[in-house]
Amino acid sequence: QLQLVESGGGLVQPGESLRLSCAASGFTLDYYVVGWFRQAPGKEREGVSCINLVDGITDYAGSVKGRFTISRDNRENMVYLQMNNLKPEDTGVYYCAAQDLTLAPGCDFIIHEYDYWGQGTQATVSS
Repeated sequence: QLQLVESGGGLVQPGESLRLSCAASGFTLDYYVVGWFRQAPGKEREGVSCINLVDGITDYAGSVKGRFTISRDNRENMVYLQMNNLKPEDTGVYYCAAQDLTLAPGCDFIIHEYDYWGQGTQATVSS
């Protein structure tokens, strides 16, 4: 059974950091695109960061560029999202998702193109 499980969320103060993990089971991530998305209360789900695990190309939403870093651990079949200098507007449920690899290089935040989703992990930034 193909499954993605997120972890690492929590409650932090502005300026602090969190590291989210996305663990895959039932398949190897080596030939997938993995994206991190978030959804704040009352708002639509939005793309935060993504990585093409074949060519290594990454992308970030403008609001998190320079603060968030996406990375991979091939041995553990995991993808991480390091979130630094967190702001209250970063609050939301964070989801990881995997997209069957296409011939296109890089990655994107087109939600319907992602085939597998985790259950989400809550990150709250508040003083």
